[in-house]
Amino acid sequence: MKLNKGKLLIAEPAILNDSSFNRTIVLLTEHTSNNTVGFILNRPLDFTINDLLPDIDCHFMVYQGGPVEQDNLYFVHKIPQLLPDSLEVSDGIFWGGNFESLKDLLNNNLLDASDIRFFLGYSGWGKEQLDKEMNENSWFVGEQDVNTIFSMDGENLWKDKLLQKGGNYKLWANAPSNFNLN
Repeated sequence: MKLNKGKLLIAEPAILNDSSFNRTIVLLTEHTSNNTVGFILNRPLDFTINDLLPDIDCHFMVYQGGPVEQDNLYFVHKIPQLLPDSLEVSDGIFWGGNFESLKDLLNNNLLDASDIRFFLGYSGWGKEQLDKEMNENSWFVGEQDVNTIFSMDGENLWKDKLLQKGGNYKLWANAPSNFNLN
């Protein structure tokens, strides 16, 4: 399957020793010949938007988006009609938008957690870097759908994608995350 924005990048079991991307699912939000940007969908952090921005009265969960710029907050959503300046990633999925509008929506309790997902940091690859990783079988590409992205069970997402792929992936899907505990 071809790499493109809107696709899911699913970590192969072969990168189990990579602490940044072990068992991750990354939503690609940009993919050009020069760079690729995405956000890890299944790494919830132990704090909410309100913990990061006390002037926003919202307790939506924040996820670790990746190892780059971990002091910056990013968001993807499915409400472009409410957030001016959003960039379309793919059908029904949008990235960014007017932050003042977002603050108003959150403070007035006008959004549901299933409308938006917040990330600290992002995952990024330079020119040809991701192609090299794909050739090394570090990732496989999967399809996404809006409902999965915004209402998924992050704990089981990687396992579910491996089970969907089938074959030998079924064995890896049920392997413990820490082999030392086995």
